[in-house]
Amino acid sequence: MSLAGQTRAAQEAKGWTFLTNHAHVLLAIARDPTARLREVADAVGITERAAQAIVADLEAAGYLRRERVGRRNQYTVNPAGRFRHPAEADRRIGDLLTLFTGSPHT
Repeated sequence: MSLAGQTRAAQEAKGWTFLTNHAHVLLAIARDPTARLREVADAVGITERAAQAIVADLEAAGYLRRERVGRRNQYTVNPAGRFRHPAEADRRIGDLLTLFTGSPHT
């Protein structure tokens, strides 16, 4: 495939992804629990405001807990949380975290 064809294919692939931004934010935080939301947003490719909203969603649903440590936040992921979609509701998000971070999350 030519370089132009590769670029076009890459652009078309950006139309959708297998993981939602919520999953990407959760994974970014699992990788670095003391990351600033600006860093999480940059890693995911979203705005800082969107990252804040997603973190609030994840906290409200019990997937994350935020604790203030000095001037920063430290996050704890709840690996026992279940996937929200009925097709995967029998699976824990710790399985996803382990798959993508390479570290067991029990």
